[in-house]
Amino acid sequence: MHYPLQVYIGSIRDYPGSRPSAIAKRQVEGELTLSEQGLEGDWQAEKSFHGGPDRALCHYPREHYEFWAREYPQQADLFSPPAFGENLSTYGLMEQDVCIGDIFRWGAALIQVTQPRSPCFKLNFHFGIADFSEQLQNHSRCGWLYRVIAGGNVATDTPLELVSRTSDVTVAQAIAIAWHMPFDDEQYHRLLSAAGLSVSWTRTMQKRRLSGQIEDNTRRLYGRR
Repeated sequence: MHYPLQVYIGSIRDYPGSRPSAIAKRQVEGELTLSEQGLEGDWQAEKSFHGGPDRALCHYPREHYEFWAREYPQQADLFSPPAFGENLSTYGLMEQDVCIGDIFRWGAALIQVTQPRSPCFKLNFHFGIADFSEQLQNHSRCGWLYRVIAGGNVATDTPLELVSRTSDVTVAQAIAIAWHMPFDDEQYHRLLSAAGLSVSWTRTMQKRRLSGQIEDNTRRLYGRR
């Protein structure tokens, strides 16, 4: 299957009342260079949480925008790509269709799904909805992230093509395992066994198995409280 896509990049901006962010992106056309750090011209703020080799690209399904506009009609005009700060937007690929470790060809490049996007408090500020990051997580409409396993020249008119599937753990299932169920060592082991899982998610799941506890996500979802 081939999936036509729209492509977005952005720079870091200051936001009064919140921390700097590169969530505001713009659509680009034509040829681009993709490296292990992401698309040329795209930036991430606070790289301990965004960007890096395991989080070089963010993908958000375009289908979700209609859902959010219905859920929050007063903010409906905000819900159009790339409002979630995504680099790639498609129709036909959603969290239940994509597996951890999936490898896609994009032009001369190969990219691999590493984890669901972990929603953070900056989305609350961006959309003016106090608990929006938690709603994104609760509805499993998070999108996902890629690492670049082979960089190269890419083009916005070149579709994504799935070329390899290395696990049976969908992004939707990874979201459920991480955030929608009580402590479950068997499911954590299943997720850890998914080839291609990011280092940060591997670390989190293994810490759960060792500690017997689920970490507190309040700071990620709401900032300092």
